Amino acid sequence: MPGVRAYTIVAALLLGIGIYGVLVRRHAIAVLIAIEIMLNAAALNFVSVARLQGTPQSVAGPAFAIFIITVAAAEAIVGLALVLSLHRSLKTSSLDRYNLLKW
Repeated sequence: MPGVRAYTIVAALLLGIGIYGVLVRRHAIAVLIAIEIMLNAAALNFVSVARLQGTPQSVAGPAFAIFIITVAAAEAIVGLALVLSLHRSLKTSSLDRYNLLKW
């Protein structure tokens, strides 16, 4: 059975992959997927820290993970709605072309 350190390493790798995806990718949907990966890394960290405590009454970690999954689902819905709306008006999914949200 892997220990908490292994889960923390996997979460750190997921966070790094997500940050790399947000900084490098120029396609809007790829950036949304990278943000989802980062949120999953945070959820994994919460669950692994709750496992580190070891008490059966420790439900705070999984509760935070469920909250993060719920927020990630809402973020995906709103993000995809924005991408679809901008795609209909600009006919592209490239983030370089989206300057409608700038002041």
